[in-house]
Amino acid sequence: MKSRKNQKDREISRSLIARLNRDAEQVAWRFGLNYRSIEPERANVKTRYGICYEDGVIKIRLRHVVTGRPLRYSSLVSTLCHELAHLRHFNHGVRFRVFNMELLEFARAQGIYRPGRREPKPEEAQVGEQRGPGRLR
Repeated sequence: MKSRKNQKDREISRSLIARLNRDAEQVAWRFGLNYRSIEPERANVKTRYGICYEDGVIKIRLRHVVTGRPLRYSSLVSTLCHELAHLRHFNHGVRFRVFNMELLEFARAQGIYRPGRREPKPEEAQVGEQRGPGRLR
């Protein structure tokens, strides 16, 4: 029974990362950002929602620390935009905050970022092909 739950958890994580990658490509392409990869953060990391490394690797925590349930997709997109903004401004200064808001507004206009609205369950998210715009080669 536990292995079935673990398998389901892995499927949900793969689905969320695939969706985040599709959305990241769209945002990154629009703003001329290049990243190496979007990856799930390790399960034992509990002090941050995401991190952007200088080499362009972005890691995002997918699950709630206490419940272990997947975070709302709008929260994941908010974290994604925050980390993508670090590709241009590797700090939390005024220019970073303004740029982060630009990314969020674009994501909202594209229907990617929808805070406060019911999101499809992770298993409902479509797993489509992953193209390369926005990724470093």
